[in-house]
Amino acid sequence: MSVISYNERTNLQMNYFSKAAAAGLLIASVFVAGCGQVHIGTLDRARVQEEAPAIKAVVAEANEKLMEAQSEAQAKFESNPAMTTEEAQQLQMETQRKMAGLNQMYSVQLEQKLNVAVQDIVKEKKLDIVMDSSKTYPSVLMGGADITDEVIGKLQ
Repeated sequence: MSVISYNERTNLQMNYFSKAAAAGLLIASVFVAGCGQVHIGTLDRARVQEEAPAIKAVVAEANEKLMEAQSEAQAKFESNPAMTTEEAQQLQMETQRKMAGLNQMYSVQLEQKLNVAVQDIVKEKKLDIVMDSSKTYPSVLMGGADITDEVIGKLQ
């Protein structure tokens, strides 16, 4: 059974959504720039994931629940060595559904926590746009006010 870890899945989703959001925000900033000065904030999401205690706690809990689901399935396989191929496939599908549900639930929880912290800082600093400045796939190469430390601070 091949399973993408919670962090890998979250990183893939964040990279996709970061790029899509960056393109949309860049287009929006061109329109807004004609109406006055635009205040841009940058955020290193990867660093927030690595350093923010509230985010690390959610990731740790998610990984624990995923491991429990895997262990449960493994125990069911081992307790019934005479399991038919059909029963084994059904158990594998149930486990995959459970793990996908857990991934979804914790992904939403992570995004909500991050969004609340970012929105607070956006209001405080009166920013118009916040773009990803992660080192792997940055949407901002230079400029903007880095709010990463403040977001990590809010997620203590």
